Amino acid sequence: MTKSLLVLILAASALSARKFYDDDPLLVEPKPRPVLKAENRKLSDIYDLFAHQFGPPGEHQPQKGEPIRARAVNTLGDPMEGAWWEKRHYYKPMSREELIRGANYAPAPATGKLTITGAKNEGVTPGFVVVDSRQQTYFVKFDPLSNPEMATAADSISARFFHALGYHTPANYLIEFTIDDFEIRPGVTLADSTGRTREFNRRDLQELLLRVPKNAEGKFRATASASLPGKTIGPPRWFGTRSDDVNDIVPHEHRRDLRGLHVVDAWLNHDDSRAINNVDILSMEGGVQHVRHYQLDFGSTLGSATQKANSPRAGVYFFSWKESAKLLFSLGTYVPYWALANYPKLPSVGRFESETFRPDRWVPEYPNPAFQNRLPDDEFWAAKQIMAFTDDDIKAIVSTGKFSDPKAADWVAECLSKRRDKIGQTYFAKVLPLDQFSIVDNSLTWVDLGKKHNMQAPGSIKLQWSNFNNETGQKTALSGLTQNMVPGAGNSYFVADLVDPARPKQTISVYVHQLAGQPVIVGIDRAW
Repeated sequence: MTKSLLVLILAASALSARKFYDDDPLLVEPKPRPVLKAENRKLSDIYDLFAHQFGPPGEHQPQKGEPIRARAVNTLGDPMEGAWWEKRHYYKPMSREELIRGANYAPAPATGKLTITGAKNEGVTPGFVVVDSRQQTYFVKFDPLSNPEMATAADSISARFFHALGYHTPANYLIEFTIDDFEIRPGVTLADSTGRTREFNRRDLQELLLRVPKNAEGKFRATASASLPGKTIGPPRWFGTRSDDVNDIVPHEHRRDLRGLHVVDAWLNHDDSRAINNVDILSMEGGVQHVRHYQLDFGSTLGSATQKANSPRAGVYFFSWKESAKLLFSLGTYVPYWALANYPKLPSVGRFESETFRPDRWVPEYPNPAFQNRLPDDEFWAAKQIMAFTDDDIKAIVSTGKFSDPKAADWVAECLSKRRDKIGQTYFAKVLPLDQFSIVDNSLTWVDLGKKHNMQAPGSIKLQWSNFNNETGQKTALSGLTQNMVPGAGNSYFVADLVDPARPKQTISVYVHQLAGQPVIVGIDRAW
């Protein structure tokens, strides 16, 4: 081995040990590389069910040793803003008007005629594709006859919560209309009962709308979801990466924004959070064509299953060996927790409650690799954002569901508030719930979220400063430096280790870079 090669190897080894770089923390994803071509792919819902239920794909947490920490995060522990997620309500408090508005890349349908350009008659409720007078396209979905307002309200409410939590969502609007507000574009076809297609006509429209409830004014109500800006290329999976997207380099089961989504879905009872209820869009931004990932189809949230009220079993797997064994060997005496739930007679809500809800026990309809890989810091990341919604914030967003029965709106808002509090109590207990670190007048400050939200008594936080060698990762404790004042000067790194003696395993390390007398927080590590 030559001397020059040895030097290169040693230099590479030293470089790989470096913890922080000059541009840390990265708040925004690097500018995407162009995606020149991405094919529209379709996933089989049945195959997806069996593949996840009986042989969950993706990389799983090891049984022993160090867990696989979330990736696609910056040195502060947050996902970077970009193709999957953006900082919103928790990081940049949104006004009540912004919370109510939600995603607004397209306006609500213009008044006047809506032209039907596509129609479906499968399932219990029909659906249309329409364009308004501005030539903006919308996907129109209805409520089932059995539960007026249920699916459309759930869609409107949950879309706004997902948006405020930073996820990319469609712009959804509630609309009311009569049959005379529709006209049919020539050439639109519909499959009849034999499977043959024929031209869609006015009589077909009348027959389809017979399966849609009317309100007290004799109008139909629907969700109008504005078409997403770009080309649809199918759903992302909950594991692995997309081979035709050069920017998709982190396995989805290890993304914090997808692992933490378990907590969000549990809060909103989005048990239908399967791959086909997401979509990838090939979009053009800043002159670069790239893939943007969206959450969508929120009609099966809260107490709705879109075409009917949700099952009382919502929040448990379709099939579980453990639960099946309990039922079998108890000879029918075992009563699952979900069977103890009580639901009010509110058809516009379906089945939604808070008393039996346990966030860490909740699961979607079948196993999700990203959810199964979540760790306490993933859960805390989502929980702190959910806790940022006040009761009044929740009531404001629920108002977008436009329930005609005030009892329905009150029930949904109350359940969401109680479920929110259970989420805070559950996940703030798993890690030291300190966050929003900053340096004020050269002093390290933070917010105790457990205290702020009355979840826990304030802890007695002990702090110890150390020198931090950014090249080797070595810490050297600084004797006597146990106050909040940031030590040192010049181009050097320090770390403050925070611990509550009552919770000694739950620690936080806050890394500070002193650069020309200006201390900057560059990293946060959590342990539990």
